[in-house]
Amino acid sequence: MNLSNISIFGLASDRMTWLAARQKVTSENVANAGTPKFQSRDVTSFAAMIDGNRTTGSGLVATDPRHIPGLSTTSAAGIREMDDPTAIHTSINGNTVNLEEQTIRAAETSDQYRMAAQLYRKSYDLLTMALTGR
Repeated sequence: MNLSNISIFGLASDRMTWLAARQKVTSENVANAGTPKFQSRDVTSFAAMIDGNRTTGSGLVATDPRHIPGLSTTSAAGIREMDDPTAIHTSINGNTVNLEEQTIRAAETSDQYRMAAQLYRKSYDLLTMALTGR
């Protein structure tokens, strides 16, 4: 049985995939906090990913079926990296990464990932109980 066909499992799995991509971008921002002219990045919203909005952000588009697909910087379709719209502070060297904001974002992302994983596990437990009676 493929659990991703059940909506709650698919949604929780998609949410965890999006959160993992966001955490990756956040860690790259922190790693480049001292790099001159580095622009803080974020990923498109989860709603855009769910709606199938795959046209935002940058990336290569195959316009012919004979084109060789390129490598994506993120792991899931619909998740695109973009400049962080909330990054308004620029340091003297042109860097827009604010470590306090990135720390808060990383903590929030971690909490949301934990909640999505817990939802997935509880849904699995309920499904198991319904099928086995225990």
